[in-house]
Amino acid sequence: MSHLVVPDVYPCPFCDYLSGARPYTILHREADAAILVTREQRGASHLLVVTERHAPTILELRTAESHAVIELVRMAARLIDQAEQRPGISVWQNNGAAAHQTIPHVHFHIAGTLPEGGTDWEEVHELSIEETDAMAERLRAYF
Repeated sequence: MSHLVVPDVYPCPFCDYLSGARPYTILHREADAAILVTREQRGASHLLVVTERHAPTILELRTAESHAVIELVRMAARLIDQAEQRPGISVWQNNGAAAHQTIPHVHFHIAGTLPEGGTDWEEVHELSIEETDAMAERLRAYF
């Protein structure tokens, strides 16, 4: 039994995005995981890798899901490297409210570094679906 305390968010936004109940840009999808283009861009081509099955934290992942997630994290990093040609790529993942997890569904953030280095941790402008769809279309050229 885990001691992690996860945020109480229902319905799960990622489950809604994956089911099509709410619009979101899905860049790539496989059986156990998907790559999404986040509307809150904190770096150059900030992407999310999420599990297809609802799993609140990394502790609940099945072995096949763990493998699928890390392969898509690598794929997302390669896409960003090719498309953005940045000197760095940030990857982060949070588990539990104390670790600043805001959505209780396993997800990894992958983002190319900004020109001044690092990623943006301040408030960021939320992009439209049209803007994230355009970003996805540009990134698909690097698959």
